[in-house]
Amino acid sequence: MSNLRGIVAEDLYELSSSSDPRLSPMGDKVAYVVTSISKEKNEYVSNIYVLELATNEVTQWTFGEFRNSSPRWSPDGTKLAFVSNRSGKNQIYVIDVNGGEANSVTKVTNGATNPVWSPDSQKIAFSVALKKDEPLVKAEEKEERKKLEPLEVDKMKYKSDSAGFFSGKYQQIVIVDLKTLETEKVTEGEVHHSLQSWSPDGKYIAFGADYADNTDFSFKQDIYLLDVDSKEKKRITAENGGYYNTTWSPDGQYIAAFGNEREYENATLSKLYLYDVVKGAFTCISKDWDILVGDATVGDFQQGAVTPGALWTSSGEGFYFTSANLGSTNVFYSNITGEVKQVTKEAAHIYGLTVSKDGRAVAAISYPNQPSDLYELNLQEGTVKQITKSNEQFLQTVQLAAVEPIEFKGADDWAVHGWIMKPVGFTEGEKYPLILEVHGGPHAMYGNTYFHEFQTLAAAGYAVLYVNPRGSHGYGQKFVDAVRGDYGGNDYNDLMKAVDYAIETFDFIDGNSLGVTGGSYGGFMTNWIVGHTNRFKAAVTQRSISNWISFYGVSDIGYYFNEWQHKLDVNDIEGLWKISPLAYVENIETPLLILHSEKDFRCPIEQGEQLFIALKHRNKETKFIRFPESNHELSRSGIPNLRVKRLEYINSWFNQYLAK
Repeated sequence: MSNLRGIVAEDLYELSSSSDPRLSPMGDKVAYVVTSISKEKNEYVSNIYVLELATNEVTQWTFGEFRNSSPRWSPDGTKLAFVSNRSGKNQIYVIDVNGGEANSVTKVTNGATNPVWSPDSQKIAFSVALKKDEPLVKAEEKEERKKLEPLEVDKMKYKSDSAGFFSGKYQQIVIVDLKTLETEKVTEGEVHHSLQSWSPDGKYIAFGADYADNTDFSFKQDIYLLDVDSKEKKRITAENGGYYNTTWSPDGQYIAAFGNEREYENATLSKLYLYDVVKGAFTCISKDWDILVGDATVGDFQQGAVTPGALWTSSGEGFYFTSANLGSTNVFYSNITGEVKQVTKEAAHIYGLTVSKDGRAVAAISYPNQPSDLYELNLQEGTVKQITKSNEQFLQTVQLAAVEPIEFKGADDWAVHGWIMKPVGFTEGEKYPLILEVHGGPHAMYGNTYFHEFQTLAAAGYAVLYVNPRGSHGYGQKFVDAVRGDYGGNDYNDLMKAVDYAIETFDFIDGNSLGVTGGSYGGFMTNWIVGHTNRFKAAVTQRSISNWISFYGVSDIGYYFNEWQHKLDVNDIEGLWKISPLAYVENIETPLLILHSEKDFRCPIEQGEQLFIALKHRNKETKFIRFPESNHELSRSGIPNLRVKRLEYINSWFNQYLAK
């Protein structure tokens, strides 16, 4: 038995996350981002590091307590562009590989993001948010106290959990000439333009946009090719879905893209498409795969994860990509005819991938007991070799909980996959309380990744059960679609069967000391569970939904989410109330802690307020914790000290009610 302690909430300050690896054109070095937390400033700090693959020597290229991100090598390999907020707003910087200071190549008033190099390494395209007719650079104004102004709203899409209230600014694409530093805005209009990639011949920029007349009822994104010289644009998709992450084959003949045609609304698997530039044909090459293209693994630790799209081989005969499948995110390969094979078979979460022209590959990988590092991949053998050890020193001082995969029969005898985490300091023959964790989405996927919350619970003496009930990604289209129109039905039954299986299979679990928690859809399900069974002795509901009727009008996605997920019209008040946890508040006997963020626009705080008042009015045991200046992403990327406080509240609540 180890004498090392387990993970505690404040260990967030000790751990760092490595992300967005980018191999140089020669394939000899990799740039990546390391994000940590400044406890003193209560802020995230990101810096760019470069690793020499021949020697495994790591050099830090940016310094200071700023956010430096998006490292992008110039095609000729002589420079590295990146984004930094060191001047107060995000700007694009360029540094020479031979050393020297990084130089700002943009000074736009609203900030610049997403650098994309021209193939001749002479220009960089970037994204900027602008109002109609707003100049890129405005004259400096005196700093005066800002006056409060009313917000004029005439669209339903007027707020976003990630961006806040819509300010009238639209994403535009701008090109900066590195010799003259002159800028040229190449898109116009009250439309968001999503900059994606530059063609190998330098003639075209691929971007995504939705030019629908009424975007309130449009949920698509087409791919366009912008002629850099004439500024003419050509749509290459069929206005029937959402497409993104475009990458060009080396000879420019093909464009690969991720996307789907929304056959199952937001439960539709992302697929892989090819556009033949010569023939003008856009086709899906993955329609028979029944796997998700991209990453759906949910966690609470990695910062700055980037899905790079399809990474072409130098021959242009195929490409590598990541796919979330069966509880892991791995690397796959496909040729241009759609013959696919799995390359890596790690029980892991690959959340970043880069492939060089000569076939070298580096990935950012997380395992349940290895939070975040870079690994070199052998694409022929499918093996991985760790090449950074950013958290090694700290991990030698703690003990992480062991994780065991499980599979059991859920509702209708469907196979359901998950994991059981033993408590830190586990002793044979002893009984331990069990906490059921429920993920959000519902179309996300728990996976083989480090989860800080789970580790803190295991360190506090709890067994942790987390599974992927129907509705989760990673198990095919039928499985992920099965929750639509059945919230609180067989998804609930899957979870209850998971608890039954765990109690029957693992003799160390105390079946009379059960807790449950989850966020977003997981918060809905936590509310639903305690309204339909009293077998749990304590529950924590996070950023939850309690009332689907009011959700329709207050959530940034509410007015269409009900129809997509529940297949119910807003006029079906009886149907929406029937699946609302608030309707069953009279049945709740489980002590319930309600955690909610003040600025959560996805699941607004009124959902927590309604539940709290309904419970207190009936003298139920409950407490309501409100997190200021926080949104739906509190647990993953929120204000650091509040992330720690949140974990401490969860542990404290379970400690109060579950016997250990």
